[in-house]
Amino acid sequence: MNVVFMGTPDFAVPTLRQLISRKHHVQAVVTQPDRAKGRGRKVVPPPVKMLAQQYGIPVLQPEKVRTREVVHDLEAFAPDVIVVVAYGQILPESILRIPPKGCINIHGSLLPKYRGAAPIHWAVIRGETETGVTTMFMDKGMDTGDILLKRTLPIAPTDTTGSLHDRLSLLGAELLVDTLGRLEAGTLQRTPQNHKIATYAPMLTKEDGLIHWDESAVVIDRKVRGLSPWPGAYTYFQGKMIKILQVERAEGVVECENPPPGTVVAVDNTSGVLIATGTDCIRVIRVQPQNKNAMDCRDFCRGYRLVIGSQFDAAYR
Repeated sequence: MNVVFMGTPDFAVPTLRQLISRKHHVQAVVTQPDRAKGRGRKVVPPPVKMLAQQYGIPVLQPEKVRTREVVHDLEAFAPDVIVVVAYGQILPESILRIPPKGCINIHGSLLPKYRGAAPIHWAVIRGETETGVTTMFMDKGMDTGDILLKRTLPIAPTDTTGSLHDRLSLLGAELLVDTLGRLEAGTLQRTPQNHKIATYAPMLTKEDGLIHWDESAVVIDRKVRGLSPWPGAYTYFQGKMIKILQVERAEGVVECENPPPGTVVAVDNTSGVLIATGTDCIRVIRVQPQNKNAMDCRDFCRGYRLVIGSQFDAAYR
C-alpha cells in the first residue's frame, strides 16, 4: 500500500523500519521540526527523520500540521493509509479524511486504559502488572478511535519506563504489520472503545519527579522507575538537588519504624543507603548529585559523608 508515515521519537523508529522492510511504499514521512537539545542546545533532527533520510524518503517538518498547505501536500501524495506513531500533534479532521483506508495509530497502552501523552510512564507509576500496544482507527478525539488489534506485555517489578518503552516499540511495529496485512485482506475488525472505563495518562513535567518521603516505599519505587529516564525522580540533600536513579524496597527493616520520613537509617558502602519512608524503608542504590555525573552509593556516601540521622528533604528549605 501507499503509506504516509507520521512519527517523531525513538518509539516510532521500529515501525517505520518495518514498513520499509515489508516493501510498503512509504511516500513521505511527517515529523516534528529539528529541536535544540542538551546542555549545548545543539539542534538535532528527530530519530524518524534520520531513518527516513537513510532511505531517501521525503520528509516534511511543519511547525503546525493543521495548516491548509500541509493538508494540500498530504492530499497530493494520495496515500492509501496514514500511519501515526507518537507524532506529537493532534491531527485535524481535514487530514483524517485524506486516506481512503483511514489513519491508523499505534498507542503504547491497552486502550481504553491510559489514553494520553504518557501511557508507559503512568502504567509503571500506578503499579500495573501488564501493559501493551493497541492499533486503532483515528478519529477527532484523544485516543478515542475504534480498536483494531492489541498485544499485551508483562511489566516486571524492575522495569523502568525506558526498558518498557523499548520492548513496546518493537511490539508495536509487529502489531502494525499485522494490522496492515488484515487491512489489505479486508479481514480487519474494528471495536468501539468503552469510554466509561477509560483512564488517562497526562503529560509529565519535571516537578512531578519530586519524591515525597512520607509516601510508602512502594509508591516511591514506582515513581523512580516510572520517571526513568525522563523526567527523573529527585530529592534534596544538604541544600542541593539529588536525582534518584535506582532504588529497591527494603521491607521489614526494624530501624525504619520510628525515624521521620527521609531520614537515613543505615549506610552501607556496598548495598546502598537505607532511608525511612512513610511506611517502611527504601534502599537508594544509584544517584546523580546536582552538576555531577551519576554514581553508585559507595562514591555518594564517601563524597557526601552520609551518616545515620542525615535527612533527605522533600523540598529545599
